[in-house]
This record gives sequence, structure tokens and C-alpha cells, in this order.
Amino acid sequence: MLSFITSLLPTSYLLPGWLTLETNPLDDLLQGLVGACGISVLCSLMRVHLFVEEERSEKDVSSQNHQSGTKRGFAGMLNFFFVTGILAIVGSRVASLVVLEFCLRAISGWVTAGPESGKFLQQLLVQSQFSLGCAINCSLHFLHEGASQRWLCLLLAAALSWFLARQASRLLHHVMALYKLHSSQRYCGICISLLTSGRCLLPMLCRALLITFSVAVMAAVSLINQQFLSATEALRFWTPLTICYTLLVVYMQEEQHRLPSSQAVLNTVIVRLGGLMVLMLTVGRWSDVLHILMCFLGEASCLIPTMDLLDATSSRVSESLWKQHTGLKALSAHRDTKTGAEYQCVH
Repeated sequence: MLSFITSLLPTSYLLPGWLTLETNPLDDLLQGLVGACGISVLCSLMRVHLFVEEERSEKDVSSQNHQSGTKRGFAGMLNFFFVTGILAIVGSRVASLVVLEFCLRAISGWVTAGPESGKFLQQLLVQSQFSLGCAINCSLHFLHEGASQRWLCLLLAAALSWFLARQASRLLHHVMALYKLHSSQRYCGICISLLTSGRCLLPMLCRALLITFSVAVMAAVSLINQQFLSATEALRFWTPLTICYTLLVVYMQEEQHRLPSSQAVLNTVIVRLGGLMVLMLTVGRWSDVLHILMCFLGEASCLIPTMDLLDATSSRVSESLWKQHTGLKALSAHRDTKTGAEYQCVH
């Protein structure tokens, strides 16, 4: 029935070839919905983690900022459906390129992070929102490719992801409203679990994203290689991609150390997607250029509402490092005083 309806759409003779849809629009919409739900789960759990950590260290000002970030209401729902539409429009080819670029950036950033690896890891989780949606998108496209009842499988996946996103959102609102009371009175199982084992939330998110992007990388390489007829064409595509993005990653790491976190993130988005657009203008198709322009909107719709998370990760890690530094100075001063007193007693 769906194939009959889509066959009646006058796309083949009214639109140019680079504007025609590659797959069923319903499949693309369901894939975009699953990706948007994955982004929502990531943001909710990141806010829960930061709130619990700040309550543990008694930073009430930062926790109020997170509360204001969650009270979006109708605007948050509009942003969710906007991200769903962007992920549905972006093709599997460009989504695969976004996934590969993010994995290259994550690996190189982790290697060069050094003592700031904790700060880099939390900021990377916030920056991975749109890339996570693209990873889920291309993974679903690869796993359900050729399935006879593909739309039914995607419908079940969308229902499950919607349920998980709603549960994560309810957990966030429960923690924001009642964590202080329940953790002090100790009669709520959820808040007691977060109080005792809340530190496991961030490693759990990291493991989940590692598995997701590992599957997405294999799917992305397979989907991109399907576009080439020979190994020579594949080599002509992969060589400039690897060289250009290696140079871009090195440049972005230097910029991120010089500028504030929010400004560095926005500059990073512009530079890497601009480089990807230049690459697609040379070896890609016009549809890829259009999809990369849509990726600019997707990245903006994911990062702008969560700038408070980026600022919170930067301030929290900076304060912990400052406390560590002052503690070491106090310890060294105490040792110097003790050594001076011992020296006076001896003489």
C-alpha cells in the first residue's frame, strides 16, 4: 500500500534526479524519530548526572541553571520534532560521513586531552547529540536494508525509543523536583540509587555511546562503499577525506584550548561542516550538499538549547581542578611549616 502511494508521487518527472527520495518517506521519518529520541535520552541523563554531582558537591547555583534548562515546554517539543525532521531529510550517505568525522574527532581529542580528559569526555557527550542521531539513522538504514516489512520494524523501534525518551524525561523532572528531599529522607528508591551509585551514570553513558558508534562506523563504511563501482573510486574519495579531516581536527583542538567552550564548539561546527561541504562539492553530489546544509540546522538545534550543559561541564571541572590545586598548595605549605618547626627544635 505504501509503495503504491509513493509510486503515484510525481517526483520522477517533475523534480531533478538529485532531489528525488532514495527510500520510503515513512521509513526516513521513523528513523529520524528514533534518532531524536536517542538525543533526548542522552540530554536527560546528562542533566541528571550533572545535577546529582552538583548536589553532592553542594553547588546550588548551577543546579538552578539546569532547572531553567529543563523548563522548555512547548518550545522543547517543537525542537524535538524539528530535529526529527532534519534527521529524516539527511540521507544515509551524509549521515555516514558525519559519524566517521565525529569518531575521528573523538579519538584524536581523547589522545590529545591529557589531564583534561574528564572535561573533554563530558563536553564530547554534549557535542555528540546530532552525530548520535546520524549514527542511529545510518545504523537503522544498514540493519533494515532489504527487509520486506521494514516500516513495521522501524515502527516498533520508534515506539520503544519514544517510551525510553519519556522515561528519561520523567526521571529528570523527578530528580530536579524531589532529589533533595528524597535523598535526605531516604524513602525513594530512585533517589537513593542515584545517591549511592550516581557516579556510574556517566560511565554507563560512555559505554552506550561507544557501542552505538562502533556499530554506526561499520554501517557507515559499508553504506559509503556501496556508492563506488571500483576500489579506485573508493580510494579517490577516502584519501582527501582522511587528509582534510586530520588537518581540521588538529586545528580544532588548538582552537578549543584558546577560546571559551561555547564559542569553540560553535566554531568547530562551522569549520568541520564547512570542510565537509567543500569535500562534497568536489567528489559528491548536489543532494549531499543540500543534506550538509540541513546538518548545519540540525547541529544548531541540538547545541543551542544545551549551551548550559557545556558551560556546566567546563565550570564544574575547572572548579574541581582549582580545589585540587589549592589543596596541594595547602598541603605543601603545611609540610613547609612542619619542616621549619622540626628544624627549630633540632637547633
